[in-house]
Amino acid sequence: MKHTTTERRTRRANFIPLALYPTFLGMAPVLGKLALNGNADPFTVASLRTLAAAGILWLVYLIFWRKFLYIYPAGLLGCIVVGTVNGIGSLFYYNGLNYLSASVAQLLNATYLIFVVILAAADGHQLNGRTWGRVLLAMVAVYLITQGGGHGTFSWVGVGLMVGNAILFAGTFILGQRVLYEMPSQTVALYVLTTMAVVVTAARLVWPSSGDLVSAESIGPILLLGLTTALSRLLMFFNVKKLGSLQTVLIGISETGVALVLAAVFLRETLQMTQWLGVAVLLLSLSLIRREDIRSKRETGEFLPVHISGIGFPSVQRVAFMKAFLEKNDGEDIRPEELERIRKMLDVPPITPPH
Repeated sequence: MKHTTTERRTRRANFIPLALYPTFLGMAPVLGKLALNGNADPFTVASLRTLAAAGILWLVYLIFWRKFLYIYPAGLLGCIVVGTVNGIGSLFYYNGLNYLSASVAQLLNATYLIFVVILAAADGHQLNGRTWGRVLLAMVAVYLITQGGGHGTFSWVGVGLMVGNAILFAGTFILGQRVLYEMPSQTVALYVLTTMAVVVTAARLVWPSSGDLVSAESIGPILLLGLTTALSRLLMFFNVKKLGSLQTVLIGISETGVALVLAAVFLRETLQMTQWLGVAVLLLSLSLIRREDIRSKRETGEFLPVHISGIGFPSVQRVAFMKAFLEKNDGEDIRPEELERIRKMLDVPPITPPH
């Protein structure tokens, strides 16, 4: 009975961030569009939003979570790689949003779920025929969604930018899962967002402005974007660490629903009948994704995953880090599959968890 109660508490603890993550992420296109409608430049929106998010995290960590500030060099390098990819993607996102309605932008961005599956195949997974069928469905959905602009402006440049962001955002999940083998999700979120802030701010300083740096109409949505970005990145990396990248992206379906509802309420956006058909096809494609649709070679033992620790910090250092820097109530037990990876990497006898 005690074990059952513990499992229920664990499920509840995992459900809360799982439910809040798509809520915060779904606010991005609506808040971004409100900021752009205030004549803010896309580069400015991306820069100020990310600076605000990183600033919020640093303030919270310095006051409450100082233990998560520790990071070793190889881990920092991994976070810089993930943050750079995500930062470039965010520049694509807000520039694409400048050409599209929030609804269409979000629907195109939702295709990152499909790209996660494709990148998983490149990462050593085997895809079955049903998965490729869903990819085809997603392509049909994108075609239908782009037939007519709905409410607001429409441009194929915007479509290209948004799909480009979807590819890079998918890469963030795949790369992030590798980095998270070695570090707590809170540490990864902080340094990834900090890197993003550096990347997008550098782009803002180099690229000439096409609008106001900031206005009374745009400052509020930008600050809210910063807050929701900080929370969504924390929850994203927490979920990826707990559940894996594929399971985390599956909740993107509800993220799309949040964005469509908010766009209708705050922006009065509508879609044409053909586009709603595309929405139905896209949701069908996304809802058909199953965990068993990809088979990892890791599960068969054919090869060991290359973690960021491969640069020179073995995975056993993650164990030492978790035990040394996290209190019992704040940390997590080492999962059996992680112990098995460590054992194979170090070529030592089976490891039993410490009691």
